[in-house]
Amino acid sequence: MSIISGTWHFTMKTPIGSIEADYVFTGTPEGHTGAASGAGEELTLQNIAVEDHPDGERVTWDQKITKPMRLNLSFDVVVTGDELHGHPRAGKLPRSKVSGVRTAQTG
Repeated sequence: MSIISGTWHFTMKTPIGSIEADYVFTGTPEGHTGAASGAGEELTLQNIAVEDHPDGERVTWDQKITKPMRLNLSFDVVVTGDELHGHPRAGKLPRSKVSGVRTAQTG
């Protein structure tokens, strides 16, 4: 089982302020699935990839949001135990910082 599996609370520091959201990642025999909810939206995560990293796991994925504005985001985080840190990037915009803490374990 991947250490990303579970429920997480994210805080993203963006140029327009902090945004909070909840994420759920599930490991399956075919790979990983994920969903996010926050800012009045519920989204399915795309292209989730997990690989070993010296500090735990490196996890990347894509998601499309419409609030507070329409953006295609690409996330790149490192998971260490019950915490994660990394960044989302939206096209040519500067990357933001994201941190998260596990709120529930699955499996």
